[in-house]
Amino acid sequence: MQVSKEELLHIANLADLEINQSDIDTYLLNLQDILNFANIVNEAPVKNLDVTIGANEAQNVFRKDEIEIFKDNEALLQNAPEKELNMFKIPKVIN
Repeated sequence: MQVSKEELLHIANLADLEINQSDIDTYLLNLQDILNFANIVNEAPVKNLDVTIGANEAQNVFRKDEIEIFKDNEALLQNAPEKELNMFKIPKVIN
């Protein structure tokens, strides 16, 4: 599939891109290379291949989302540079 200058400018317009007239030939070559590679990938032999979702059998393991009361607040706050009312005290970030 060959891309014309008009098609390139149409694509650029749809993507809200500004292309200089001097860069059009470079963009045409690059877009043509991308489309040629896509054709190579589309023609890859995939018949008789098993369906694969991932490269290995690993899967996400999620824990149940439960609220737990932290029992050792003093240990939690021991490295805090400043604390106030059993909470971390941080510098004001909004003026």
